[in-house]
Amino acid sequence: MNSMTLTFDAKIENEVFARTSGVAFLMPLNLSTEAMMEIKTVLAEAIVNAILHGYQNRQEGKITLSMSISDEKELTLIVEDDGVGMEDVLLAMTPMYTSCKEQERSGMGFTIMETFLDSLEVQSAAGEGCRIIGKKQLKQYG
Repeated sequence: MNSMTLTFDAKIENEVFARTSGVAFLMPLNLSTEAMMEIKTVLAEAIVNAILHGYQNRQEGKITLSMSISDEKELTLIVEDDGVGMEDVLLAMTPMYTSCKEQERSGMGFTIMETFLDSLEVQSAAGEGCRIIGKKQLKQYG
């Protein structure tokens, strides 16, 4: 097992830093370009969601990205925030639903994450932040 944890300010300019750090962690696996692009997309969606929805783009909180690779080459990635949380996780995960209509958000973040992951779990409650746990088997890519 190999793992890493990164905590950073909830600022949109840190999304690139966090996504790139996550990809750098995976570089020794020599994954295909397709696998790396899928993981980069998942990281971008999860981190931007935490900034825009978790902290409502107020840039006052922290986001934690944790990644681990098991001996069986299963990637687990976790993106956590201590923001406002979600009252209704199922509604938030509905394709095309967005709580940021005024910002012209597409409401497809969770759908995109589900497409590129083998499993996605979202843990949240109003006032308690959000924790996204994604898993992806990497054996087929490396």
